[in-house]
Amino acid sequence: MKSPFIHNLADVQSDKIGAGTRIWQFCVVLPGAEIGENCNICAHVLVENDVRLGNNVTVKSGVQLWDGISVEDGVFIGPNATFTNDLFPRSKAYPEKFSRTTLKHGCSIGANATILAGTTIGENAMVGAGAVVTKDVPANAVVVGNPARVIRSVR
Repeated sequence: MKSPFIHNLADVQSDKIGAGTRIWQFCVVLPGAEIGENCNICAHVLVENDVRLGNNVTVKSGVQLWDGISVEDGVFIGPNATFTNDLFPRSKAYPEKFSRTTLKHGCSIGANATILAGTTIGENAMVGAGAVVTKDVPANAVVVGNPARVIRSVR
């Protein structure tokens, strides 16, 4: 079994990192995070405690994965994609529990897309670059725009 590669300039506090996963420089992975096998976590990524990544996930640079995000196998998250976990944020006022956002198997999130808290991106769906997802995205749908709207399906 191939050990994970953790760049010496990364701050990885979790011991739940799968075999073959690569975590590059300037990443922060908090102790409660779970990252599956054969993932690629590019530079400048933050992964909070209540985050679960499946196997074969790619997270490009500049992404922050906040508490409450679940990412299934084979998901691609493009550079600088933005996630929220609180629909009514206030400084120093935290909800008892953060909304759960789920990225289903094989979906792709384009660069600079924004995914609001509590949404689900369906299996194999594609979120276009810069889209703002305010509600669930069906499986196999391609969404673009602000707010994101379905423009077609992928097979």
